Amino acid sequence: MPADQLRNRTVGSKMTESEYEKLVAVAECDGLTLGEWCREVLLARANAIVGKNSSTPEQTLLAEVMALRTILLNALFKLAQGVALTTEELDLLIERADGERFERAQERVAEVLTGGRS
Repeated sequence: MPADQLRNRTVGSKMTESEYEKLVAVAECDGLTLGEWCREVLLARANAIVGKNSSTPEQTLLAEVMALRTILLNALFKLAQGVALTTEELDLLIERADGERFERAQERVAEVLTGGRS
């Protein structure tokens, strides 16, 4: 393994006894040691923020759901106002939703990971 790939740096955090026990239990449920679990969680969070240009199948799927949600909510809002949605308006709505889908998915993941809106 190249020197720059060796795990020779440490990240730490103080925990209460109950917080520590909770983390150990979650790690054990995943079949990992606490250190391995913490590394996976921290790197997943960092990759979600830093790696905005890369997408996993899950991120792609969430992005598609977010686009569908955007289209559906906007279309329903217009219909609830009694306004007919033209083909051109729907095309523009789809185009906008497709253009924003990955960004909106990243925002939603960040909200969930930081304890924001769920």
